[in-house]
Amino acid sequence: MKALGYYDYYTKGHSEEVAYYAVEIGRMFDLGDEKLEKLYWAGLLHDIGKIYVPQVVLNKTSKLDEREFELIKIHPVRGYELVKEIEGFEDVAIWIRHHHERWDGKGYPDGLKGEEIPFEARVLCVADSYQAMRSDRPYKRGKSVEESIQELRRNAGRQFDSAIVEKFIEFLEGGGDLGTGHRG
Repeated sequence: MKALGYYDYYTKGHSEEVAYYAVEIGRMFDLGDEKLEKLYWAGLLHDIGKIYVPQVVLNKTSKLDEREFELIKIHPVRGYELVKEIEGFEDVAIWIRHHHERWDGKGYPDGLKGEEIPFEARVLCVADSYQAMRSDRPYKRGKSVEESIQELRRNAGRQFDSAIVEKFIEFLEGGGDLGTGHRG
């Protein structure tokens, strides 16, 4: 993760926060300790495939063009390929592969829809998206907790699993936001 942090400056700190939110969501769904531990590792490693994306694309300060976005879209598959080689992490690798799938089937890399997407990948998607919403990046200012909650609600049932969004919002409204929204 340190290597990725040096390679993609804006990812530094992001993965730790995603891991935290993913585990907290998992707790709300009563996942067992073994699943929670694997969800933690999935959160830490979900963007490891970005080491295959050129730095000039990762660190671009303006909107990505179509070709550049296609390059970004390889990171879940590359992450899957790396992590599946770790004994006992085969399921973690699958969750990483599918963390950019969407409830409506318009995600990537495989266009999975609804319950076809592994539950833990749906959890990672919400945790990853929320953390990205909260973060300042060169191309956008981070949203407040309230603005991020509105965005989650707007996209529940489209990008996100509504049940996960509902539980996560309860967590956030109860004071669960880290308050850092990692700022680059």
